[in-house]
Amino acid sequence: MTALGKVLRKRPTDAEKLLWKQLRLKQIEGFKFRRQQPIDNYIVDFVCFEKRIVIEVDGGQHATQSEDDIARDTYLRRQEFKVLRFWNNEVLQNINGVLEVIRESCLSPAP
Repeated sequence: MTALGKVLRKRPTDAEKLLWKQLRLKQIEGFKFRRQQPIDNYIVDFVCFEKRIVIEVDGGQHATQSEDDIARDTYLRRQEFKVLRFWNNEVLQNINGVLEVIRESCLSPAP
């Protein structure tokens, strides 16, 4: 899992690059995010362990939420993570709106 995470970190999508630029170095209310992080049998796009928030950025190949995504989200929620999902085009076209949703989630009590 860790090796796959390293590969994914080296090949991010444009949306992941843009979002990471905003999340890294504790730019959201001082909270630390990690990218392409293994959590048990899953690799999540971004996670803030302190607030138990997982962020997934989905591309066009996810026209609808797949069974795998549903299973992953269900598992993560059972582990008390809040899962936020954004489309690539949301991140690319409305980064400020996406960041506001993330910021509000960080300021809310952990699940």
